[in-house]
Amino acid sequence: MSVLFSLQIFGGPTPKLLEEEKDGVIILEGKYQHRNIYIAQALGSEGIGFCAYEIRVNGNLITDEINSSAFEIDLAPFNFEIGQDIVIEIKHKMGCAPKVLNPGGLKPQPTFETVDITIDESQILQWITENESGSLPFVIQQYKWNKWIDVGEVQGDGTPEISNYAFHVDFTSGKNKFRVVQVDQSGKIKTSDFVEIESSKPELTFIYTRSKQEVVFSDETGYEIHDKYGDLMIKGFGSVVDVSALAKDSYWLSFDNTTDSFDKK
Repeated sequence: MSVLFSLQIFGGPTPKLLEEEKDGVIILEGKYQHRNIYIAQALGSEGIGFCAYEIRVNGNLITDEINSSAFEIDLAPFNFEIGQDIVIEIKHKMGCAPKVLNPGGLKPQPTFETVDITIDESQILQWITENESGSLPFVIQQYKWNKWIDVGEVQGDGTPEISNYAFHVDFTSGKNKFRVVQVDQSGKIKTSDFVEIESSKPELTFIYTRSKQEVVFSDETGYEIHDKYGDLMIKGFGSVVDVSALAKDSYWLSFDNTTDSFDKK
């Protein structure tokens, strides 16, 4: 004969939650860039043990030593390919949070190599790359007005294999020079070789019409207007620029492949 007992406690303290019910998790997602992840952490809020207690990489529990104020998540043993998807879960105690020292460690870097870059009279810039380690935009730049100007953008494939790209550009008169660049989150820049072509387009001219307070070009063009201190006031593309909002003064006008000046009166 057996007897079952049921014990109920009324009016007592609320049961303490299990540790996992109170804990938090930091999730890092990205692609393998041949870099490890570095973590700094403090002791738990109760002063016992460190903040992080479990690390998983793509669901796999790592066995690295994490019971210290700083540690490294070593990704080399997983034999990831460059650009392979990675998810890192850092489980930590509530009331504290580890700090990821290199949060961009899983973000793409500009590693592309230019196999070829060409431009022709049809105004199509074409380039071939290899060894991309993640999808970053290619920024197309044109050299004019003594500086490189961004004129377009194409998203990169982000793979190490051969990739082909093309973009329609607008020529200025005379010599035209183009290149492509990639920039990562830290500001690191990688550039391609540049390519040049001589255009048959005629040189453009402009007039300033005081009555209409307009700058009128002989054809459509990209333009920038700077004040005498070099501050950019207006930029755009077209054949007419409304300058009524500008104060009466002298200005530098960059258009086509040249820079000139005009006085607003």
